[in-house]
Amino acid sequence: MFGITQTCTEVSGIRADDIPDWITRGNEPVILRGLVKHWPLVAHGHSGPVAAMDYLRSFYNGRPTMIYQGASDINGRYFYNDNATALNYTSTRGSVTDMLEQVARTLGKTSCPSLYIASNQIDTHFPGLRDYNDITLTPATTTKPLAPPLASIWIGNRSLASCHFDTLYNIACCAVGHRRLALFPPDQIANLYPGPLETTPGGQVISMVDFHQPDYTRYPRFRQAQAAGKLAELAPGDAIFIPTMWWHQVEGLAPFNVLINYWWNPSARYLDNGMSALMHAMLAIRDKTGPEKAAFKALFDYYIFNDEPAGSHLPEEARGMLSELDEATARQLRAMLVNQLNR
Repeated sequence: MFGITQTCTEVSGIRADDIPDWITRGNEPVILRGLVKHWPLVAHGHSGPVAAMDYLRSFYNGRPTMIYQGASDINGRYFYNDNATALNYTSTRGSVTDMLEQVARTLGKTSCPSLYIASNQIDTHFPGLRDYNDITLTPATTTKPLAPPLASIWIGNRSLASCHFDTLYNIACCAVGHRRLALFPPDQIANLYPGPLETTPGGQVISMVDFHQPDYTRYPRFRQAQAAGKLAELAPGDAIFIPTMWWHQVEGLAPFNVLINYWWNPSARYLDNGMSALMHAMLAIRDKTGPEKAAFKALFDYYIFNDEPAGSHLPEEARGMLSELDEATARQLRAMLVNQLNR
């Protein structure tokens, strides 16, 4: 499939309340067969789409949410128009109940609009659902304050979330329907041909390659990405661990699909998102002269990417921000950055 021959590592027998550290702190995707097969939502899904919909409705609190809708001719692929200047679907706020009724009317049809709720926080819209359908993520032993994992739900008929990456670690649980994922390590970014930064489906830059019909004339290096890629097929009750920054395309293959995922960051919560630094580097460095860019590359290698911490030759009391950041120095550094941006 997709010209990818490798498959992800698989493990079975892992408990949802005791996921090993070697999985959640690793840097390779791992399929967790049957991790959430005990969930009531999975059981209702086995009884059919309508039973699963009724079960979700029993927890829904009526709050509006963002609903994506695409015409039947996009075949569930949330993407761009022909010149990548606009998205090929519409986004509106609406009721989960109404959306589920629309999906129910598409069951059994070969051609129908695509309907999708993406990354809706469970606790804000489905209170109580996690009392019966949840996993336990135990953070690494640390004295640093960590943000709690974020649990989100994805609901829809057949859909394709184009290949993208997330800056957080992720465990995605297939609750209803079937999912197919294609995954690529972070170093494959150039071979995946990222799209625009300004307008993106779901807020993340995506690959411009149609994996089902790749145009090798336009995207020749995609063959290298295929050689490095891995495939995962998830049945109801299966889950997958996706490491930070791994590119992944996710397809919902059934007439009705529900996925619940958990995002978390093992780093201290006072650290900023690295994408902010990337955007600032575009503003401050990317379009400078070659010698200046080369000099800044040396600075980044020394201060950011060096295995030996910068300033290790200084007395500890003189290192300041060159020491490992804590909440106070992170606030100080952020204030300095804001002042510079506001000049």
